Amino acid sequence: MNLRHYSLTLRLAVVFVLLAFALMATTGVALYHDLEHELIRRDEATLIYRINQLRNVLNGSNMLELIRTKPELFQNMLFNSQSVLTIGVSGEAPLLEINPSGIDLPDITPVAMEHSLVLTDVQHLPAVNGTPFGAISASIGSSKLKVTIGCLMIERTAVLARYRLSVYVLASLAAFVLALAGYVVVHRGLLPLRRLTRQAHGIGIGNLTERLDSRGAPKELLPMIDSFNTMLERLAKGFAQLSQVSTDMAHELRTPINNLLGETQVAMQQDRSVEHYQQLLASNVEELERLARMLDNMLFLARTDPGSARDQREELDAADELGRVADYFEGLAADVDITIRAEGDGLIWAEPTLLRRALANLCANAIKYGAPHSELLLQAAPSEDGIHLRVRNCGTTIAAEHLPRLFERFYRVDQSRERSAQSNGLGLSIVATIMQLHSGRYSVTSENGVTCFELFFPMRDQQERQADFQTTRTPLASASS
Repeated sequence: MNLRHYSLTLRLAVVFVLLAFALMATTGVALYHDLEHELIRRDEATLIYRINQLRNVLNGSNMLELIRTKPELFQNMLFNSQSVLTIGVSGEAPLLEINPSGIDLPDITPVAMEHSLVLTDVQHLPAVNGTPFGAISASIGSSKLKVTIGCLMIERTAVLARYRLSVYVLASLAAFVLALAGYVVVHRGLLPLRRLTRQAHGIGIGNLTERLDSRGAPKELLPMIDSFNTMLERLAKGFAQLSQVSTDMAHELRTPINNLLGETQVAMQQDRSVEHYQQLLASNVEELERLARMLDNMLFLARTDPGSARDQREELDAADELGRVADYFEGLAADVDITIRAEGDGLIWAEPTLLRRALANLCANAIKYGAPHSELLLQAAPSEDGIHLRVRNCGTTIAAEHLPRLFERFYRVDQSRERSAQSNGLGLSIVATIMQLHSGRYSVTSENGVTCFELFFPMRDQQERQADFQTTRTPLASASS
């Protein structure tokens, strides 16, 4: 029987019964052997007692007369019809033979009169019809006569047979009772698991916020419940992220697609000049570039994997990273007459690609909104619990009511830039996502024409402790890139 195809309750009950039956059977066999040994010892002692009685009776001058005149005396001393008694000289016909069952008694060497009889003197001869046969022979006084007594161990055989039957019956009955009890106990013991199964079955897309209830569950199931709830939390976050991306794409793609469709349809209603078509194509290219950039950023937000980001983190030199970003944006900043300066040092525990993308988004945003003839400062400031990275630029002060929403997706301070090919409202939301993956913090201040974005990366050990508990904060944000 292949138990793998049956329920866990039945499998555990069967294993429990087999083990219990094996234990009881082993115990019964051990007790049986002890009982058999004790009965054999008792039978041997009985034979020795009887032959000692006979030796005492026959050890006298009138021994032969007693044998001839009172044979019934010796017959009465045998106690049962399964016993055999012979008195005589070895090799000659016996003087007295009592053998009601006609048992063939072999010639047995007698024990000398001067030796006391012990249990080892009893000889166990071949069984008769399956019944053990024991015998002992001893010399009588100083004569050549010997007395031999034997006995079929019918009583012992019957006792042992009854005992074996009792062991089998009781073991089988106990196994049956234990099977029922084990099934009930296991079935009741698995109630928490069935309850958890019903709870898990009821969790779907519409209620991913529900969690398995660990109250009343045995401690062996607690790790599984915690792991399952953690998995549900990851699924809920991933589904919410995917739903948000889908909603954002449906909302944000509608406007540029309608613009492309409307302008093209208007142009096709009548003949236009070459210049008009060129302007239309240039406008369409600008709109398509915006769509491509928006899709790229949305896919980045949707595909960001916390586990991969955590596994690929390494210690990075802050001065090198800031210098790399400054060199990359130096040409773009020079085009709008902005200079870039990087300062500070320290170590950053981060995933290199994500760190550089966050800094690049902040720099692009700062250059886009920075004032001409100003300076863009990239600064690293280490502290006891991590390192602060700041991107500071000069330009128009952002009103206080906009600061709490700058890192939201598609939020724009200047709504007139809704159709800008260079802005899709996702740059700073990507920065927020990257910082959440690093268990870090992000903030922005804007006063007196100076806007400063600050990113805080915790130390390595702190990030590892918080790896499974990503920081959930109300997003701040910025003028989108």
